[in-house]
Amino acid sequence: MSIVDRLAAARADAPADLILRNGRLVNVISGEIYRTDIVVHDRHIVALGEGYQGEREVDLAGKYVAPGLIDAHVHIESSLVTPPEFARAVLPHGVTTVVTDPHEIANVLGLEGMRYMLESAKHGLLNMFVMASSCVPATTMETSGARLEAEDLAPLLDHPWVLGLAELMNYPGVALADEGMLDKIALFENKVLDGHAPDMSGAMLNAYVAAGVESEHECTTVPEALEKLRLGLTIFIREGTTTRNLEPLLPLITAENHSAICFCTDDRIPADLIDHGSIDYMIRVAIAGGIDPVMAIRMGSYNSARHFRLKKYGALAPGKYADILVLPDLEDFRPEQVYRGGQLVARDGAMVAARPESRRFDLRSTVNIAADELDFSIAAKSGSIRVIGTIKDQVVTEHLVEPAKIVAGLAVSNIERDILKFAMVERHRASGHIGLGFVKGFGLRRGAIAGTVAHDHHNLAVIGVDDESMKTAVAAISAMGGGLAIADGEVVLARLPLPVAGLMSELPIEAARGQYDDMIAAARELGSPMSDPYMVMSFMGLEVIPKLKLTDLGLVDVEQFQLVDLFL
Repeated sequence: MSIVDRLAAARADAPADLILRNGRLVNVISGEIYRTDIVVHDRHIVALGEGYQGEREVDLAGKYVAPGLIDAHVHIESSLVTPPEFARAVLPHGVTTVVTDPHEIANVLGLEGMRYMLESAKHGLLNMFVMASSCVPATTMETSGARLEAEDLAPLLDHPWVLGLAELMNYPGVALADEGMLDKIALFENKVLDGHAPDMSGAMLNAYVAAGVESEHECTTVPEALEKLRLGLTIFIREGTTTRNLEPLLPLITAENHSAICFCTDDRIPADLIDHGSIDYMIRVAIAGGIDPVMAIRMGSYNSARHFRLKKYGALAPGKYADILVLPDLEDFRPEQVYRGGQLVARDGAMVAARPESRRFDLRSTVNIAADELDFSIAAKSGSIRVIGTIKDQVVTEHLVEPAKIVAGLAVSNIERDILKFAMVERHRASGHIGLGFVKGFGLRRGAIAGTVAHDHHNLAVIGVDDESMKTAVAAISAMGGGLAIADGEVVLARLPLPVAGLMSELPIEAARGQYDDMIAAARELGSPMSDPYMVMSFMGLEVIPKLKLTDLGLVDVEQFQLVDLFL
């Protein structure tokens, strides 16, 4: 078919493929809700109104009709499954389009990893757009599996599914005119430039925005978000598994400013995606918090389409793609039918469209560790240590100073004070680098947890009460070629293999979710009170999020943006 055929259907000179009759349209462009028919032909909406005939017609009997939802910023790798399985999780919840930054796999496999994501999403049921990863590695204070400079990203500039430059996480580098960062910004100056500047304020924030950055998803308080909004940044309010910023930021939203606000999930695990949803969950919470339903839906669809210049997405109007949600109720926003390009893909919370066949990819091994040679012992240099302090529902951490527990000249875990040994093992290049430190808040009374999901370098993180348990968990992950494991002494209690770059399972998402639930249950048996200690652990090495983090090169004082000694 062609635009000629679509125009004939729009004029009512030929029957359309599909007509959704008697729906109450949520028009996110005009802000109205009204009854109309929606005419679909060749994957597009071609008309709104009466007097049309269709090859197929569906009577909606007054149900609401809204545009497919758009996740403005998500790392699909954090779902622990590949893009086709991620699509199966979010489509029943009404998310028909995502804008993803594949910097997790890019930090492991470079451009090969980005191509994997693009190719595995090709011809899929979900619209997946990519932002070119801007910080691989995030900083020089880590060892990642790849390095991408401006010239490496240049081939992506004209890719039809690449929209711009992903979150500029080296925010001090941008503000201080780092040459490499400015080269990437210059390369993508006519595309979308997304930001990442936690706690940045004042003159440095002005410089960061002046570089051309257009958005921010790291806000945790209303004053922080308002300062950034006033400088012209589009605010992506985030509700991930660990980063729950939606309810604290609801007071930010007004009728006057909500057009500059979008919704995103960033990082969300399988159980949250399956049980609670994605952007649809954010819309429900926003409406329950007093936000007008049309405004809430607009922030989950049309605003994101406009930010990313996706002119055929985010609204229901002639010329737009027919990504359509049918809902019995706006207050309890749960799609009953989900259409993508005019095709019914999900009904009543379950997929009805079959998963397309996926192309097979052969990716290289990414876990290179001599597990039996690891030494996690820490010789005590003084009686005081720096400790990473976790904060509930946040990825920012505290920079604590605590007394060290010293046994036979070695600093060890102190379960009475909930201070556990933390190691970051370099796994890409077999360099032997191990960063050693301590973390507070995980609550383990026995054993150790470990994983190759450790943003953004994705080295092997392990937190434990004793060295034997830590070594057992690491050895299990090395044998799997990447994944998550939990051990108590010499016994592995549970594991989840993640053979795709040490980040993603090739299992159906329901099976991956089951194994992940077993991991969380095992952690609780060992004493952890956290709802998801593995997700929290995965952010304890992200040295572009304040205040104290651990990489394979050592402890990083993020506010000073430099490596610091464990002992004071």
